Amino acid sequence: MTRTTLAGLVSALALTTALAGCGQPAEVKSDMPPLPASATAPITYARDVHSYAQPEIARVRNVALDLTADFERKILSGTATLTVMAEPGATQVVLDTRNLDIRSVKDEAGQPLQFVLGAADPILGQSLTVTFPPFTAGESRKIVIDYATRPDASALQWLTPSQTAGGEKPYLFSQGQAILTRTWVPTQDSPGIRQTYEARIVAPADLTVVMSAQHLTPEGESAGEGQKAWRFRMTNPIPPYLIAIGIGDLEFAAFDERSGVWTEPSRLKAAHDELVSTADMVDAAEKLYGPYRWGRYDLLVLPPSFPFGGMENPRLTFATPTIIAGDQSLVSLVAHELAHSWSGNLVTNATWSDMWLNEGFTVYFENRIMEALYGRERALMLQSLGWSDLQANLRDLPAADTRLHIDLTGRDPDDGLSDIPYEKGAAFLRTIEATVGRERFDAWLKGYFERNAFTPMTDVGFLKDIRQHLIQGDAALEARLQLDNWIYQPGLPSNAVAPVSNAFVPVDAAARAFTLGGPASAVPWSGWSTQERQRFLGWRPASVPAGGRWLTDAQLADLESTLKLRQEGNAEVVFAWLQIAVAHRYQAAVPTLEHFLTTQGRRKFVLPLFESLWAQGDWGQPIARRIYATARPGYHPVTTGSVDDVVGRPN
Repeated sequence: MTRTTLAGLVSALALTTALAGCGQPAEVKSDMPPLPASATAPITYARDVHSYAQPEIARVRNVALDLTADFERKILSGTATLTVMAEPGATQVVLDTRNLDIRSVKDEAGQPLQFVLGAADPILGQSLTVTFPPFTAGESRKIVIDYATRPDASALQWLTPSQTAGGEKPYLFSQGQAILTRTWVPTQDSPGIRQTYEARIVAPADLTVVMSAQHLTPEGESAGEGQKAWRFRMTNPIPPYLIAIGIGDLEFAAFDERSGVWTEPSRLKAAHDELVSTADMVDAAEKLYGPYRWGRYDLLVLPPSFPFGGMENPRLTFATPTIIAGDQSLVSLVAHELAHSWSGNLVTNATWSDMWLNEGFTVYFENRIMEALYGRERALMLQSLGWSDLQANLRDLPAADTRLHIDLTGRDPDDGLSDIPYEKGAAFLRTIEATVGRERFDAWLKGYFERNAFTPMTDVGFLKDIRQHLIQGDAALEARLQLDNWIYQPGLPSNAVAPVSNAFVPVDAAARAFTLGGPASAVPWSGWSTQERQRFLGWRPASVPAGGRWLTDAQLADLESTLKLRQEGNAEVVFAWLQIAVAHRYQAAVPTLEHFLTTQGRRKFVLPLFESLWAQGDWGQPIARRIYATARPGYHPVTTGSVDDVVGRPN
């Protein structure tokens, strides 16, 4: 690892007033606060096994996109102008690409530069090595890459009008995490190589373009017959997986002066009413851990095929419509994505082996926001549900994959995407809080975000910070915390304590009584919150009988009818019910299952249900194949990439 001085570079890029190949309105100023000193501090680059980049030699500092969206051909084409800094004497910069058609690479003066695409790797894609004259000390240069994406770009999903709520206009959205940005932007696609970006996007004039950046042209600009151009600028350096775009029939409704929601017109009122607490969440988050550094905080509620619950793209969280439950019961997802504005976007895991530094911190922070707004008991219910998910992962995953710092060499970074980085990471932080006290812990965590703002973080860096600023040489405290055991050992250390929600005691009693033969009419379903309903449906006997079934068909029918589970609209509740139904081969629930799997593509729901079906052998596998053949065309590549490994790709 090489230490490289970046003083002054980010600030200079933040003040840039020209987009490559297209003028930027000079009167539009950044609405984000000035960058702290940490943003220009020297960086120690961690070795990232998921990137070809060699940032210790040459690194990308700014990306300026000038792209046209072609919905007929399903491609983005145009140029990416990269601002590169390099060590004195360096003659090459190595970029990440995957399935991009590179047409030319030139310098700022328009002169061709030599470039070579490396051998293709199914996970990493191809390196793009660009050669130029030797760099001098302190020099930066621009290289202009003319390219086009391909229709099957894994980061992009092109939706037909029939796949949208309005049914009349097409839609495009991106999903770059973890290493999919390279399928639509040729850059150094590593979370440890932060970059600012600018963009000019040309799209059909009847569509609206949004990005994870400051919107410089809210109404768009004429770009020829039937076309408009939209301009954006992100002056804070971000990891490239957070470069994001959405194009569609979109309208906006504000929550307050700095937050609001974008979505399709027919969904706007429901989305606004459901997510109106977002403004209060921003206020609560700032009171906990310091100022929000990204200007606006808006949401884009996407079509149902969006593969994740949410994606924390700066200034514009992308969210699944499955959180629109009608009763604000699933808004903890918004708290989660907002919390990423500190843990993930501000302080970022340098490599995906330390995903817990993004996700564990965020689950902890999310829960604190929920506690501040909705009370301690709701926060404890959410903790308890997460703890149950964690126990399942600890039981089912290989021991090596239950460590917080995970070895992903030769593996897709999505292999580390389990409840371990999320829930074990959060449990780790709760353990520290319980040991040192909330006031002391909060002071350290707020300082952690301030000291490390806009920098990549590793497990080693985390340990250095907490030992210096919290433990401060206290050997007894160090021993009680068991820091190394939490990060480097499988399972849970001996100081882990399960969260307990008193609200779940009667829920568990009701589940036990029903399992033993009581009627579903005795279950106080109508008076329960979504979290209590999830707990009830997630309850299992300590010892499940042979065959994996703990309910009779008569009990399942009673449950489905009495609780009106066929009509249930809350996605979390439907998912929990369908897991029971599949485990029992309950044929009457198959229509509900088919509808659920063909009307949304959130991988959190889709993948486990197909896995459960597949585990049911001669009963479940034919159902899985049939449903997947219908559903797959509507799923994002992130989802199909996982389900293909279970069911196989339909012929």
